[in-house]
Amino acid sequence: MTLNIGMVGTGWFAKVHADLLAGMAGVKLQAVCGTSRDKGEEMARSYAAEGYGDPVEMLDAHKLDAVYICVPPGAHGSIERTLIRRGIPFFVEKPLGVNTEIPASLLQDIETSGLLTSVGYHFRYQENVKRLKEALQGDRIGMIVGQWMGSMPEAPWWRDQEQSGGQFTEQTTHIVDLLRYLAGEVTEVYAMFGNRVMHEKKDGVSVADVGTVSLKLASGIVANISNTCVLPGEVGRVGLSFYNDRGLLDWNPQRLLEVRDGDSAEYTSSGNPYVSESEAFLHAVRTGDRSRILSDYADAYKTLKVTCAAFESARKEAPVKL
Repeated sequence: MTLNIGMVGTGWFAKVHADLLAGMAGVKLQAVCGTSRDKGEEMARSYAAEGYGDPVEMLDAHKLDAVYICVPPGAHGSIERTLIRRGIPFFVEKPLGVNTEIPASLLQDIETSGLLTSVGYHFRYQENVKRLKEALQGDRIGMIVGQWMGSMPEAPWWRDQEQSGGQFTEQTTHIVDLLRYLAGEVTEVYAMFGNRVMHEKKDGVSVADVGTVSLKLASGIVANISNTCVLPGEVGRVGLSFYNDRGLLDWNPQRLLEVRDGDSAEYTSSGNPYVSESEAFLHAVRTGDRSRILSDYADAYKTLKVTCAAFESARKEAPVKL
């Protein structure tokens, strides 16, 4: 059976997903919806699909088995609500929104309807993250330190707090999500954000460009996640390190380093987690078996709550309990 898929969004990431879908057996990208019909049609041509400028029009014209939503954080809400009403499963890119207000109400409707959802926390699908999760089973974690240190993306919406939610919510969310996935739920955050460089270098910057967040986990683990977007283009560091009495486990997107007392091993990343997350979602659409989906809407909402609590903490200059 061929699955007919719709795509909402025409940006770089929508194309990443569209390219992967185009290479999958039994999958047809049927329709693409942009912020205008021209944008929708332009992207659709590459995939022999139909282009639209309005999601409702796209859904009226096609019987779609699922829809991918790849839009900026500030554009979420009405698209998801339309899909929920029509009972159409959706895959949505992270984060779920710029704050928790709209996602909280969407989550209520999703849980009431039992709709199938998946969220693009692709690092969960990495072989090395699976290996890391297994390695941590026998450990009593002492402390975790993570970071997303990079440059400011060129998209104008990214540097606008109202449209992106800021770096911690839009980008570092991946590290927060891995922390939750590997070590359990967060109960308290204390954040400090600052504006050091980028507001003087680029127009329209209202997001913080440096920040550090201390997190307390339900297990008693203490963690810290820091981020910045002041670095030049090719310079950066992204990762998560686990410290305990058996040694150090250090993960980044390219490799996993395991250092035990007098012994160490390094594992290079293999496979494509973007493919794996789509295969898990489409398998669920076909069969109803959701067991391969590692992040659904309800789970991703918990990650959003942590990142939004960090923003609130920095604003209040005080710890925030979850």
